[in-house]
Amino acid sequence: MAGKSSALSRYSTPTVNILYVSAEVAPFAKTGGLGDVAAALPRQLARHGHDVRVFVPFYSKIATEGRIFEAVPGVRDIDVRLGSHQYRFSLYQSKLPGSDLQVYFVHCPVLYHRPGIYTADPDEHLRFLLLCRAALESAQRLQFAPDIVHCNDWQTGLLPLMLKTQYGWDKLFARAKTVFTIHNLQYQGVFRADVLPDTGMADSAHLFHQEQLREGRLNFMVTGILYADAITTVSPTYSREIQGPEQGAGIDGLLRQRSSALVGILNGVDYDEWSPETDKHIPQHYSAADLELKARNKEHLLRSMGLPGPLEVPVAGVVSRLAGQKGLDLFFEAAPQVLNRHETRLVLLGSGESRYEEFFKQLQRAFPRKVCFYSGYNNGLAHMIEAGADMFLMPSRYEPCGLNQMYSLRYGTVPVVRRTGGLADTVDNSTGFLFETYAPEALRATWELALRAWRDQPFWRRLQLNGMSRNYSWDQQTRKYEILYSRLH
Repeated sequence: MAGKSSALSRYSTPTVNILYVSAEVAPFAKTGGLGDVAAALPRQLARHGHDVRVFVPFYSKIATEGRIFEAVPGVRDIDVRLGSHQYRFSLYQSKLPGSDLQVYFVHCPVLYHRPGIYTADPDEHLRFLLLCRAALESAQRLQFAPDIVHCNDWQTGLLPLMLKTQYGWDKLFARAKTVFTIHNLQYQGVFRADVLPDTGMADSAHLFHQEQLREGRLNFMVTGILYADAITTVSPTYSREIQGPEQGAGIDGLLRQRSSALVGILNGVDYDEWSPETDKHIPQHYSAADLELKARNKEHLLRSMGLPGPLEVPVAGVVSRLAGQKGLDLFFEAAPQVLNRHETRLVLLGSGESRYEEFFKQLQRAFPRKVCFYSGYNNGLAHMIEAGADMFLMPSRYEPCGLNQMYSLRYGTVPVVRRTGGLADTVDNSTGFLFETYAPEALRATWELALRAWRDQPFWRRLQLNGMSRNYSWDQQTRKYEILYSRLH
């Protein structure tokens, strides 16, 4: 370990050098929670005095207007060979908004100038092999000796093995320990075994998962799990769930074998961005001390969505990717039943699979005075739903962490969730409503229970205040990563 100390660090753990590698970093590149974590955790680690270097591809879709990107001296036109492929990259840097933390961008147009962050192109494995190699090559040229190399999801899964093989000779990395964070086990980066030469580790083929190689597959995430010094998931319950066959995505046996290295650390919430006291996206600020002001946001939400009041009608909100993981198929039966039986409102925001989009459009047509569906992404509306709804629905099939339920708690918007993953770790009977069985009837019954409870306003107020008192800040969660880093050395 670097063994440095810093007045900036409020904890007793020594500060460390961290090489943090991710396919996403918000606000530059984001498709989901990974981008949020890859911004918030390094930012907080830097505030605690650690030297953090964040690496991400310089995708063509990254908005550069109004931002300053500077070329990094000494890391320009660097050649990297990946099997029979030759690539050249340069490094740029830009400050992460709201901090002095520099984010390093790997510039390689031939690989990263695509319409989206992820592709189904035949060179997808090469795009992220280069990210891993570029991070290590850049560290060499910057003479940055990491104590921790923090890898995220399958895109960086080969980094731990790279350090042990291709870069094992370099004393710069002699003290480096690797942490591999699983944000979503369902996406594993599985490619044909014949990409092995592209990894540059064909002479170490015996170190890859042999059974999968014989079956013709090379799994990036499995490789990360095999060789990382520590494995983390983004909630304690999810870390246990993925060690069972139901949520283990075919590799639960391997995860059980490495259970002693596996730990669940809940994602944190950026309360600078998500707080009803300061939220720039809502018309009326409020706090636990003046919770009655929340009603003005409800009024604004209903009016802007074209839904009739009165305010004495409970409003449920949904902000979600429209994907099977999120349990949206439960709405097919549950939502029409609830809307037929109860005087309530439902406001939904999301985009994704066409079957869900079409269903919610049909639901809006069937209940035009009760339902409004906004197809797409609208950050301001997401904040407005959190502030204006009475309850928030998250019936996920599985949920590695989830953030919206934690936003909801902060905004006094009572969560209605399935007891799984991070939802089980953040919502309990004193702050919300939970159901176990993944079935439409379970969602319907729990949603209706919440609607009845809403009529008992003193009880509802206690739920709201209990939720608003919970602290899921990154300051709290970063401490757990610091302890983990310290234990590795």
